[in-house]
Amino acid sequence: MKKIGFVDYYLSEWHANNYPAWIEEACANAGLDYKLCYAWAELDTSLIDNVTTDEWCEKFGVEKCATIEELCEKSDVIVVLSPSYPEKHLPYAEVVLKYGKRTYIDKTFAPDYETACKIFELGEKYGTPFFSSSALRFATELDSVKDPLNIVTTGGGRTLDEYAVHQCEMIVKKLGMGVKSTIAYNQGAQTIVKIDFESGKGATLTYGQNMPFSVYMQAENDMRWTQVTSPFFKGLIADMLNFFETGDISFDVNETKEVIKLVEMVIAARNNPGVLIER
Repeated sequence: MKKIGFVDYYLSEWHANNYPAWIEEACANAGLDYKLCYAWAELDTSLIDNVTTDEWCEKFGVEKCATIEELCEKSDVIVVLSPSYPEKHLPYAEVVLKYGKRTYIDKTFAPDYETACKIFELGEKYGTPFFSSSALRFATELDSVKDPLNIVTTGGGRTLDEYAVHQCEMIVKKLGMGVKSTIAYNQGAQTIVKIDFESGKGATLTYGQNMPFSVYMQAENDMRWTQVTSPFFKGLIADMLNFFETGDISFDVNETKEVIKLVEMVIAARNNPGVLIER
């Protein structure tokens, strides 16, 4: 059995509460033997529901580690969570990546492009394989059109700053590298962002707090629109476990930095409506 360790800002949050069951299910499906065994959190009490680290660990049958270093020493592979506090990922990575163990870093990978590059530099320095992704990369609806020229996405969430990563992940997965510019218009509670790529391809991202995730893709001889309802989180967990087992990452990790650059440019465009934000 290979032992997984969770690193988090505080443990009782949506990702930490749901990943253990999905890990167990994915292991059963793939014939793998991984188990969540250790957890460490910077804060002892959840800011969401006041559940303590001890209470969370008891609920999930996990051993609490006194330090992040203890967790890294005991774990075979590591999951860095803190999905709502990406500013925590660099200081956690400064410790975790020293141990050279395969690591998954949750979305949003970094609060800005500069920080994303610093985390990648740490991985290179210590020779530690890691990856990060929004779960929306694993939405099977994205496979319905091959090599689209244009893509339109919608999505919601608590704030654009926190949830833009999901639409940006879908856009970069389908259109690739080379984001050139963004320009945004705020329409009531909605933000509409036009995105241009160096390749000539383009995207439109529409955010509204209660909007469902959907995607429209147009290729030369094909166009499709669909709501995104596939079990993308389970796809992420399956991919994570495959990485832990084989070391293989299913996409170009440079796309992660591109996603963060796009998130940064989308937020800058939202903050300066009608102004072209160039890379």
